[in-house]
Amino acid sequence: MTMKPFHRAVLLALLALSVPLSGCDWIEDTWLGENKKPLPGKRVSVLAHDSKLKADPNASEQDLRLPPPEPNADWPQAGGYSSHAMHHMVIGPNLKRNWTSGVGKGSSDYRRLLTAPVISGGRIYAMDVQSRVSAFEEKSGKRLWRIDLTPDEEDGDDLMGGGLAVDGGRLFATTSFGHIVALDPANGKALWRNKLSTSLRAAPTARAGRLFVVTMDNQTHALDQANGKTLWTHNGINEGASILGATAPAADDSVVIAPYSSGELTALRAENGTVLWSDSLSAGRRTDAVSGLSDIRGRPIIDRGRVFAVGHGDVMVAIDVRSGRRIWESEIGGVQSPWVAGDYLYTITNESEVICVEAKNGRIRWVTPLQRWENAEKKKSPIIWAGPLLASDRLIVTSSTGMAVALSPYTGKPMGLAEMPDGVSLAPIVANGQLMFLTDGADLVAYR
Repeated sequence: MTMKPFHRAVLLALLALSVPLSGCDWIEDTWLGENKKPLPGKRVSVLAHDSKLKADPNASEQDLRLPPPEPNADWPQAGGYSSHAMHHMVIGPNLKRNWTSGVGKGSSDYRRLLTAPVISGGRIYAMDVQSRVSAFEEKSGKRLWRIDLTPDEEDGDDLMGGGLAVDGGRLFATTSFGHIVALDPANGKALWRNKLSTSLRAAPTARAGRLFVVTMDNQTHALDQANGKTLWTHNGINEGASILGATAPAADDSVVIAPYSSGELTALRAENGTVLWSDSLSAGRRTDAVSGLSDIRGRPIIDRGRVFAVGHGDVMVAIDVRSGRRIWESEIGGVQSPWVAGDYLYTITNESEVICVEAKNGRIRWVTPLQRWENAEKKKSPIIWAGPLLASDRLIVTSSTGMAVALSPYTGKPMGLAEMPDGVSLAPIVANGQLMFLTDGADLVAYR
């Protein structure tokens, strides 16, 4: 999908309306960078005029402080590490597009690219919609190898989803055919393969020699990383209708937090699958067929003895990881994965609002509404926003219309944007100071 001039102009208008020049030093390919001539088209901001959520007047008046940015050499699985708590990452002050490489087949009218890339040991691994896994050099984008994980007995027409994780010297891949495959990261050679009873649309989570996956029928499986043997299984409530996709569980050495499309959030003992506690993020005030779905599509987070999770049914919670007691709850819904940084949480809501929440009590610190529609007047062509990611004091979100937008994590005000070669419906990742995007057209785009 190539972005139309009108769509580019609509989104680039954020710069003309809201962004000071001094805040855009990370941008290379907008008209505030090298190409200073504005694109033709009507100027409409990517920011919406108002929001449904409001900042809580009782939120702390103290200055918002974040942990300092820290470098990370790898992004080995969905959400970064198995706990999904990445806090504050490092990227350079003057990012420029470094390289672009094609992964394979991207999204179409019938299939969606749902698998984010991972980074480990100087290599980037990515999967296209046809279950083809490729490895690339992190510095240059050169493709090193590619392997097709489509089983011989399948025609590949019903592919969608799956995911990747690197741990213990192995690359693990899940596919919509229900296969879990361990690969040699150096050459893509299959080391073992396990076939589960139903499809897998979420990435695996790897921790302490185990692999945890959630199937489409809400079962959590724990496998031995060495040989693929199933160690234990937990059955959640099977849900007949759900939102497209799935999400990876969170794990530390002792606990696995399994998110289900039923809205269940279940804590399991990592060793044997014993249920420690269970909660429900089921829909409350929503009543129509789609908005009433209770799916947990954003990855849960384990951070300093707490679990943070948000459901589509307008429930966001903080839970004590040991007891299962709710620390707080709030009427906030979303399908994107929250981001925790120190004492604050950031997330994108169902109404396309980026919000900052105090992690200790759930109070909203600030709200920045984004455009929900390409045609805002007629409310046609919804925009998918993905993220956020926090790196070097920039909160980065991406859009299905092909923009990466940087907001201030302290105020929510826009800082700048960069135009992608295509829409970006998956959150970016970062390693070694390099910011990576996977477009809907299956292009890896690296900024350094």
